[in-house]
Amino acid sequence: QVQLVESGGGLVQAGGSLRLSCAASGRTFTNYFMGWFRQAPGKEREFVAVISWSSDRTYYADSVKGRFTISRDNAEKTVYLQMNSLKPEDTASYYCAARWGGPSYSDAAYNYWGQGTQVTVSS
Repeated sequence: QVQLVESGGGLVQAGGSLRLSCAASGRTFTNYFMGWFRQAPGKEREFVAVISWSSDRTYYADSVKGRFTISRDNAEKTVYLQMNSLKPEDTASYYCAARWGGPSYSDAAYNYWGQGTQVTVSS
């Protein structure tokens, strides 16, 4: 089992920045690919970013590429999502997730989920 707890969400003006954190506990953190997803009200959950266990591979949704950066600290068992140049359309609940194996853009491929943290971007 892997337990995930997100933090760092909040209210920010358009153009601002936030850094989300996801603290993991349980099984060996380094074995898992870690992803971030988000879900806005009335919309499907969508992929944001994913990072390999060694941080040598990262993938981003086109909508956040160049603005968001995913990183991880295996010693601290934490994955981060640095969000810059935020837009109102980035408003959503953000979830981190873990999966064994390669990267995936599909939320169905992830085994463990956090409870989410709300990000609200005002215009």
